[in-house]
Amino acid sequence: MPALVVIGTQWGDEGKGKIVDLLSERADGVVRYQGGHNAGHTVVLGQETFILHLIPSGILHPGKRCVIGNGVVVDPAALIEEAGHLEKRGIPIRGRLHVSSNAHLIMPYHKAIDKESERLKGARRIGTTGRGIGPAYVDKMARIGIRVGDLLEPDLFREKLTANLIEMNFLLEQTYKTERFDLEKVYREYMGYANEIRDYIVDTTVLLNQWIDEGKRILFEGAQGTHLDVDHGTYPYVTSSSATAGGACTGTGVGPTRISAVVGVVKAYTTRVGSGPFPTELKDDTGVQLQERGHEFGATTGRARRCGWFDALLVRYAVRINGLIGVAVTKLDVLDACQEINLCVGYRFRGKTFHDMPSSLTVQESCEPIYETVEGWQCSTIGIQRYEQLPVRAKDYLSRLEERIGCRIFLISTGTKREEAILLDDPYSLQGQNR
Repeated sequence: MPALVVIGTQWGDEGKGKIVDLLSERADGVVRYQGGHNAGHTVVLGQETFILHLIPSGILHPGKRCVIGNGVVVDPAALIEEAGHLEKRGIPIRGRLHVSSNAHLIMPYHKAIDKESERLKGARRIGTTGRGIGPAYVDKMARIGIRVGDLLEPDLFREKLTANLIEMNFLLEQTYKTERFDLEKVYREYMGYANEIRDYIVDTTVLLNQWIDEGKRILFEGAQGTHLDVDHGTYPYVTSSSATAGGACTGTGVGPTRISAVVGVVKAYTTRVGSGPFPTELKDDTGVQLQERGHEFGATTGRARRCGWFDALLVRYAVRINGLIGVAVTKLDVLDACQEINLCVGYRFRGKTFHDMPSSLTVQESCEPIYETVEGWQCSTIGIQRYEQLPVRAKDYLSRLEERIGCRIFLISTGTKREEAILLDDPYSLQGQNR
């Protein structure tokens, strides 16, 4: 049975929450493989809106089992709060959610370091959410991280915490001039968390491979987007984990030969939160209109998203490095009122033309986009569920996107609600080459 990976193709906020929710209906298990509670996946069910940060979107489907993989960094307080909110709204969690014992914990000192480090950067700020994600990954790579499974061994947890606080408190006091953390207070706090989440903690690598052996259908859910990937994104304005398809393997313990296919999610225009290059950014009234019509404010932070035209170089790069065999296009309806729509097909920088995404940050920050202009359809596409009902010019635009990114479109989202979508191809059956 297929194991399908879903990734973002831009800078995150592509609408992955809705797409994963739709695809979860035919999955047995849904797995989150990287990032932390800095991500926000929004799903609208009827009159209710759910915003998920750590728990996979599949939790909203009755009977589906969900996994937080070893590649995720977990703030236990945030996890407990999110699970509690879902249970209060009638979504059962116990027995359905499994957290990898090898996932790393976000500690209080990670949040303090995150905020203070960002503050000192001044104009060089990355745009972090200040939730401790980056520093937790730093400790993981420095081999001093504390893992979720350590919560079940109080003596080991205390030993690791004691050693870490010596270094972290020195850093906080001497470099950042902030207060130190008390060992006993942090220890008691996290032992309290241990009592609340111990039933979730398992070796998820065993669980996931067992599910695949049993023929179960697994959906792997990435947070953020390709261009926020720590290796392949617009570094250093990136997240601290592997948001691309390869992260699904390293972040879960499921080997690449067991992944059937990778599909992407792409917004019909482009947005970005935080600092970093954005060649097609619109700083005029059109950008404001896209922001307002698309309700472009972060689900996690509430920050306004920067908006711009669709960048084909950006997405074609994502198609290539993730090996995508299909994409879902979201927020097509946001373009309904546009008289003309621009599509970026290249960059110019100092007399040179680029038709592929340049790796140079200098070029990314200073290039001039080359646009192809298409006529808008200027009528509503909201709620359309059949491709034949789309305006001709909307179909033309989608065809140009396919051609420019080199990847087929398997789904078109026409609104925020679960049912507002057009399914063109079954993503679980996509095995061929792109057209």
